[in-house]
Amino acid sequence: MNAIATPTLAQVLDHPGIWRRSADRQPRVRALSTGWTSLDAKLPGGGWPQGALSEILFEHDGLGELDLVMPALAALTQEHRRVIFVAPPYLPYAPALAAAGVDLRFLHEIHAGSTEAAWSMEQCLRSGCCGAVVGWLPEIDYRSLRRLQLAAESGDACAMLFRPAAHAAQNSPAALRLKVSNSDEATYVDVLKSRGLLTTTAPLLRMRA
Repeated sequence: MNAIATPTLAQVLDHPGIWRRSADRQPRVRALSTGWTSLDAKLPGGGWPQGALSEILFEHDGLGELDLVMPALAALTQEHRRVIFVAPPYLPYAPALAAAGVDLRFLHEIHAGSTEAAWSMEQCLRSGCCGAVVGWLPEIDYRSLRRLQLAAESGDACAMLFRPAAHAAQNSPAALRLKVSNSDEATYVDVLKSRGLLTTTAPLLRMRA
């Protein structure tokens, strides 16, 4: 019987899921550019983590929260990779999406109730056929969030989840958590959590006046 090879400590520590805090070492993170230069510069890998769950927490509708993900979604569809919207609260306006660079042939919508939305996201993420799955799930528990994170890893897709900012204090397995807020007639983005990045309270991105 052949002996089972045991990984060395160096191999274990080099796994992308392991972060070693160091002044001169950044974790190796595969990422998709957000399209916002100042935000990319602050995130490990320079963008949305691929094969992982990202949460976008917003104070109320209409802050430009969808604008935050639009450049990345446009880039994916231009590469003929599928993007799925799950349970959007409003009917997406096709002309605006097209004007933002989204190839509508590769954008699909799933209308689902609160019970089915998390399941739908999970199945799309696991399929391996999607570049990104974007969901709106106001109420979701830790176990379901964990399933989405694992599904994103399995399907090597970007999972993007919009939730109310009231859930910012909730424990979450997401690799990245951003908060979108409004102040002084501008929209700001703060990083609440990111693998390999210390939490910062300073706004990293002013999206618009």
